[in-house]
Amino acid sequence: MDLSNLKPAEGSVKNQGKRIGRGQGSGKGGTATRGHKGAKSRSGYSKKVGFEGGQMPLQRRVPKFGFTNVNRVEYQGINLDTLQLLVDEKKATDTVDFETLFSNRLAGKNDLVKILGRGELKAKLKVSAHKFTASAKAAIEAAGGEAVTL
Repeated sequence: MDLSNLKPAEGSVKNQGKRIGRGQGSGKGGTATRGHKGAKSRSGYSKKVGFEGGQMPLQRRVPKFGFTNVNRVEYQGINLDTLQLLVDEKKATDTVDFETLFSNRLAGKNDLVKILGRGELKAKLKVSAHKFTASAKAAIEAAGGEAVTL
């Protein structure tokens, strides 16, 4: 070791970065690297979401139509053939409840589940769900199972 290869310990020296707006002598005085005039040169500037430089934003240019019911209840639909597939793959034996559906990623933890009538069900199952279509309920009971509404 000699004076030619001395250097400070790793992480001990930090670059201070440019000192902005500290007079003409710094070379970064005057406008403080912000340019002249305009919204971006002002203090407190933050671009609004969807702002297009004063042009009428897309959100306001596009015509609005229709109606959205704020009280709408969304259900995650699961068909009978999907339930039969669970039985075939030995993931369900005699009962299909919300935990079974959730663990097999057929429903999210906050979803409401509705059993739909597509396909056929051969297995005798006790199915628990929030709603059933008439055809699904009939098919489950025809196979010897029962439909339990949560």
